Amino acid sequence: MNKTDFQVLKSDLHQTRFTNTQATPLEGGEVRLSIQRFAFTANNITYAAFGDAMNYWKFFPTPDAAWGSIPVWGFADVAESKCEGIAVGERVYGYYPMASHVTLQPARINDHGFYDAAPHRAELHPVYNQYVFSRTDPLYNADNEDIQALLRPLFVTSFLIDDFLADNLFFDANTLLLSSASSKTAYGTAFQLAQRSGIEVVGLTSKGNLAFCESLGCYHRVLTYDQLDQIADDAPCAYIDFAGNADLRRSIHSRFSNLKYSCSIGGTHVDQLGAKGAGKDLPGVRAALFFAPAHIKKRSADWGAAGLRDQLVAAWQAFTARATQADTPWLVAQQHHGTETFEEVYQQVLKGSNDPRTGHILLF
Repeated sequence: MNKTDFQVLKSDLHQTRFTNTQATPLEGGEVRLSIQRFAFTANNITYAAFGDAMNYWKFFPTPDAAWGSIPVWGFADVAESKCEGIAVGERVYGYYPMASHVTLQPARINDHGFYDAAPHRAELHPVYNQYVFSRTDPLYNADNEDIQALLRPLFVTSFLIDDFLADNLFFDANTLLLSSASSKTAYGTAFQLAQRSGIEVVGLTSKGNLAFCESLGCYHRVLTYDQLDQIADDAPCAYIDFAGNADLRRSIHSRFSNLKYSCSIGGTHVDQLGAKGAGKDLPGVRAALFFAPAHIKKRSADWGAAGLRDQLVAAWQAFTARATQADTPWLVAQQHHGTETFEEVYQQVLKGSNDPRTGHILLF
């Protein structure tokens, strides 16, 4: 069996290549999954941009350390199994490489799924190592796998950001600034925040995406990046950075004297991350990095795994019902068949030039 991988050069994300290798025979306890479809969004560009800093390159290491396999979220079928309790043909949702196949070492197997216990993933966060059987998954719907692949990992982050901010009483801010407001994680967060009282949610975006963000209806106001002066400079505010634009972050920290909280979620503005993105010498409050798995751990302890799951399922159902509303959808899945489409989609998302209402699904 041949295995095809799409890889990017870690030192220059604009450079890509395909590799084809012969898959090695399975050892006892292993399974080989055939990756069927996955989403590719700005979130995946974030994985690459922070690949070294946040260990994303370590999930699916390549033989040549200069090249990396960007993790993606999607669906796969068990093609071969030498693991008791996992049958060939099982549909599995999870975290995959941009490749035709992946070999995993399942552990902690139950009726809901399993964890990959490969040694190189032992020190990586377990949230990314969990694989879910579609047949028992409360979030699964066979008719909208594309929407699940596109929105599920992003909305989990959105749900957690909203809950984290509320749990901290919004750090005494009454205005929340969300950059890259057209991104799926940002408007998922805005959708959640819009259901809370006493705060104003302001979306920050480019001129080209202004109309799209206004059409969503989940932001109280939408401003372009050069309209920060329309917000009072002494407003008690918090900055939720989905863009990773170092210059924008500095502008916000410099302008707002009453900035209560500042955190970074992603890096959609890859070419503008820079050394300044670290935020160590910014005026005012120290910029933090929001790490979703840490809040999952907290809420699992607070509510129990079942309680967290129930709240997430309810929020997910409400969000996807609105995002896919037939007359005014926020997101429309666009399928791309075959590896020859990978390069075009990758470069388009990397440049940030795609229609925000379009979600890319890549199929082998």
